Amino acid sequence: MASDRPVLLTPTLSTARLRLRPVTGDDAEALFAMHSSPLVLRYWDAPPWGERARAQRFIAACREMADDGVGVRLAIDRATDDTFLGWCSLTRWNPEYRSAAMGYCLEEAAWGHGYATEAAGALLSWAFGAWDLNRVQAETDTRNVASARVLEKLGFVREGTLREDCVVDGEVSDSWVYGLLRRQWRPPPVADQPARGGSQNR
Repeated sequence: MASDRPVLLTPTLSTARLRLRPVTGDDAEALFAMHSSPLVLRYWDAPPWGERARAQRFIAACREMADDGVGVRLAIDRATDDTFLGWCSLTRWNPEYRSAAMGYCLEEAAWGHGYATEAAGALLSWAFGAWDLNRVQAETDTRNVASARVLEKLGFVREGTLREDCVVDGEVSDSWVYGLLRRQWRPPPVADQPARGGSQNR
């Protein structure tokens, strides 16, 4: 545990269509359903979950991340009916460098509605203020064009390619590295055009 770091308070955030909140034990079934889907995990850096215990370990890791002062992960709910849509996160927070890494994963039914952009935009807006961030980094499989579009709509700039970055079940893939600087951050319009395809990054 990073004893010299403060415990991070995981926020609850609201947008026009979404509510972002701490991940809880009640999310276990929805998390397992999403992370066990080969389609949702098609461009992930790990294979789909094969056992339900993975969900509980994931939830525990969310708590530990905040307790250790290294990041936060928020569940994404649709505001109208509290339906679980996925999660987004900021991890690897470095207060000295004022940097963090962004990640997100949404279930298939949530793709194509602009939810990833809306949720990630809300988390970024909060973190640029609460954490005084200067830089946020993200990575995505080079085949995942939809995820790349989400990042680009948020203002991320593609900075390079990690060649043969991941090997999942014997399949080798490259990753794009994206960066967003504080001075370039502009919150995206809520009614932006959605990206079709897989809404997840590494």
